[in-house]
Amino acid sequence: MKLIRFLLIVFIFSIGINSLIAQDKSITTFYFIRHAEKVRDGNHDPLLTEKGIQRAENWVRIFEYVPFNSVYSTRTKRTLATAQPTVLEKNLKTLIYDSKNIDINQFVKNNKGKTILIVGHSNTTPRLVNALIGSEKYNDIPDDEFGNLYIVTIIDGIATSVVLKIDND
Repeated sequence: MKLIRFLLIVFIFSIGINSLIAQDKSITTFYFIRHAEKVRDGNHDPLLTEKGIQRAENWVRIFEYVPFNSVYSTRTKRTLATAQPTVLEKNLKTLIYDSKNIDINQFVKNNKGKTILIVGHSNTTPRLVNALIGSEKYNDIPDDEFGNLYIVTIIDGIATSVVLKIDND
């Protein structure tokens, strides 16, 4: 529990720093999360479980002070449902992206100077983070992990990243 509190303090501190310098248009921040817990019924496009719905609602509290400009999601029910509470709270629209056909350089260019939330999957999320940082730093997320929060900051073309483990309890 102390570790979770420490990580939340670090996270809040990073949000504060990003907010202070966000006025500089050369700073871009991407927040990546995987969809929340899904129903495992063999359906190709499953809904969220009750625990997944709760996690999606918890992201709103975690992102309370993050000034998102946009929220991106893949087209699946589980990613859209994960993004929805934050989209509603921030009064934004969900923008759909195709994780298989994304031009990462154009995506960065289109979002320069902004703060963006991207909701993806266990494989696409770390792959997009790796593409942004130009390194194979992160592996696919284990099937039973849903609380990873990847933060990528790009300042004057130089990307840095951190991953936080956010407990749903």
